[in-house]
Amino acid sequence: MPSFVTEFLAEYGELLAEGLGDTLAMLFVSTAIAYVLGIVLGVVLYLTAPGSLRPMPVLNAVLGWVVNIGRSLPFIILLISIMPVTEALVGTTSGVLGVIPPLVVSTAPFVARMIEQSLAEVPRESVEAAEACGASIPRIVFSALLPEGLPSIVRGVSITLIAVLGYTAIAGAVGAGGLGDIAIRYGYYRYQDQMMIVTVVLLIVLVQVIQSVCDIIARKIDHRTSSTQ
Repeated sequence: MPSFVTEFLAEYGELLAEGLGDTLAMLFVSTAIAYVLGIVLGVVLYLTAPGSLRPMPVLNAVLGWVVNIGRSLPFIILLISIMPVTEALVGTTSGVLGVIPPLVVSTAPFVARMIEQSLAEVPRESVEAAEACGASIPRIVFSALLPEGLPSIVRGVSITLIAVLGYTAIAGAVGAGGLGDIAIRYGYYRYQDQMMIVTVVLLIVLVQVIQSVCDIIARKIDHRTSSTQ
């Protein structure tokens, strides 16, 4: 290993490892919570849409309006505007803990729309078969809609994770920690080009790993793909 690489790792290796850990914590914790909320919202949006299983135009319109507002707000503005709420919820507006609430609020509406779209792609025959067996709405959701839409949902997970990864880098600008914070403090303010390059490379590697893993999982669980191979 070249000496300059060894020296760089000796000086900044621990810092980069900590930043990577913070980024992964923000990424996976906030995405997991956002998916719990987003799946619920997405299912309700699908079920209450006109012509769906339980059409409720007013509820669907109100939820759609709320979701669209959440999706339209730039993350940095949302992050700053809900700081009082964040502090009330978790007791801080900085660090890994302080950025999770705005990440969830920003991501959940995005997830809800993707879940709604994934369910809309489920063949009508699958739903009708469950209805013919006398299945209740919850049973249809858990036995037909979500299983049939799972490959599309998993592919959506990769899109969501990559988007949230970008948000964590933005959050570094306001002291959230992680790779974004390191890139700004060392790469931008201190003009350390090596640090900027390393953080960018780490983010690119994370994106590639996320995309590849989600693609592999989606192919494994997609019975339509496996049946043609």
